[in-house]
Amino acid sequence: QAQLMESGGGSVEAGGSTSVSCKTSGSMSMSYCVGWFRQAPGKEREGVADTNSDGDVRYADSVKSRLTMSEDDNKKAQYLQMDSLKPEDTATYYCASEDRCHNGGDYWGNDFADWGQGTQVTVSP
Repeated sequence: QAQLMESGGGSVEAGGSTSVSCKTSGSMSMSYCVGWFRQAPGKEREGVADTNSDGDVRYADSVKSRLTMSEDDNKKAQYLQMDSLKPEDTATYYCASEDRCHNGGDYWGNDFADWGQGTQVTVSP
């Protein structure tokens, strides 16, 4: 199985920027891909950024135009850039992998089997 580890994030003032990194290792398919999720206290985990096998990227409406996902060419590291942050962005952010990157529009589907431990992003007003 894959191992994922997030880093970065931290505390930032509203309107500011930060980024989260995700390093992947272990047994992974050539066709795997990584998506991003977050969970705030008392709320359900939600997907915030994802991609499919064609490289199409989808963002949650709540973060669209403020978050940008990318990855290294070797796919061993992924990044989530966060700009124009709002207090409601405060959450634990997770990267997760699906062994076979989906083809089509099934973003944040039920095939994310491996998860990082999460990293905290706190946005102060």
